[in-house]
Amino acid sequence: MEVSIIILGVLALAAIGYGLGRRRAMALSAERGMKLHSLPGFYGQTVALITAVPALILLMLWLTVQHPIIDGRISGMITDASVPEGGAHSLVMADVRRIGDGLAVLRETEAKAGSDVDIKALDADNIRSRLAGVGIALGADVPAEVFEAAKAYRADIDFSQLLMTIAVFALAIGALPLAYIRIDPELRARNISESFVKAILMISSLVAIMTTVGIVGSLVVETYVFFTIYPAQDFFFSTVWNPQFRGGSDLGILPLLWGTFYVSLISLVIAVPIGLMIAVFLSEYAGPKTRSIVKPAIEMLAGIPTIVYGLFALVTVGPFLRDWLAQPLGLGSSSSSVLTAGLVMGVMIIPFVSSLSDDIINAVPQALRDGSYALGSTQSETIKQVVLPAALPGIVGAVLLAASRAIGETMIVVLGAGASAKLDLNPFEAMTTVTVKIVSQLTGDTEFASPETLVAFALGLTLFVITLLLNVIALYIVRKYREQYE
Repeated sequence: MEVSIIILGVLALAAIGYGLGRRRAMALSAERGMKLHSLPGFYGQTVALITAVPALILLMLWLTVQHPIIDGRISGMITDASVPEGGAHSLVMADVRRIGDGLAVLRETEAKAGSDVDIKALDADNIRSRLAGVGIALGADVPAEVFEAAKAYRADIDFSQLLMTIAVFALAIGALPLAYIRIDPELRARNISESFVKAILMISSLVAIMTTVGIVGSLVVETYVFFTIYPAQDFFFSTVWNPQFRGGSDLGILPLLWGTFYVSLISLVIAVPIGLMIAVFLSEYAGPKTRSIVKPAIEMLAGIPTIVYGLFALVTVGPFLRDWLAQPLGLGSSSSSVLTAGLVMGVMIIPFVSSLSDDIINAVPQALRDGSYALGSTQSETIKQVVLPAALPGIVGAVLLAASRAIGETMIVVLGAGASAKLDLNPFEAMTTVTVKIVSQLTGDTEFASPETLVAFALGLTLFVITLLLNVIALYIVRKYREQYE
């Protein structure tokens, strides 16, 4: 049974429990002549929560452990003879899962056609031909052992889902009468409901923390594996980036870091001054009518997909810079360049600087402006010497957000700056960034255990550390100036 159907079934039982619990509370209150401790709806919520929450938690835990357990059992069925030369056991398991999922699709297709298929009776040739009929093509060199493992995988998944469905509904159906019996006018149903809400809020607050821990943990583990098969000193200090999936790769990060910082620097040089000037104009000079038109128009830039910016860089900005600057100055002949990506990316992140800075400047107390005017300062002097210094901590945060957005951009760099990893000061040369290479190293049919693939995690962890350092520096600046102006 589909997971969505199970969830809907549990929620339907919870809805029934809500109605029964509410009705029982009101009936007992009228029968005994007692006032309810809580509103009738809280009693219904209590029954609904006791019915649904344990069942949904069981469903979540079952789905979490189901695949690792089944994969571990099926993995033991794959012998070394089924692993192709130069391949990996994990890739064979990927084929097993793909064939197993295809068998489920085949069964659903046959069921819609009014017929049934016995998966256990199919041999390798029948599976290959039948899967081809539903749009799943398999190579001719897939061993028969893989097909047998796929059938066992499908059977285990089906059996596990059947047990899961029975267990979840049994728990929900069993919890409903138990919760119903507990309903009493003196029951503190409101406290139970509010405790559940507090638990939900606490869990929600932990989502961001656990997500960060999970991301960092996965990066650290895979990076450690990478450094066990590739020297760390070559990764951090080599100036050559030349991955060769057949061996003999040079995986130096320095050219990628240089391209990342070069493109980001150009984009910030464009975005920060323009964004700050826009923010000052909107908050200090523009009237309500002008502000209502200009601010939404600028913020529309943030809603444009990055692929559109990338196409704009590729088709318009790149050829313009090549024809009017690079070639006349003898600095290059390619439309892909650092300057192209930096200019377009700078335009893209202008709204991040302007909108946030505008809100921050507007949050500066009007008393500071009035005090400056009372001392004889002009409007421009007040902005330069009072408003901007007071808003500096928030502006630093806005610039940091823009910098993080620039460092993490991929599509504009791919289409505007190219994919060449090199150390060069010429802004009209094609270069690339860390994010682009993370994507390229994980794209395609490559062996996951190779250093050329695992290097993507080392690149990601390095980028994470750099972003973390930027946050620490920004926090230091914010605290310093807050002590001065508060």
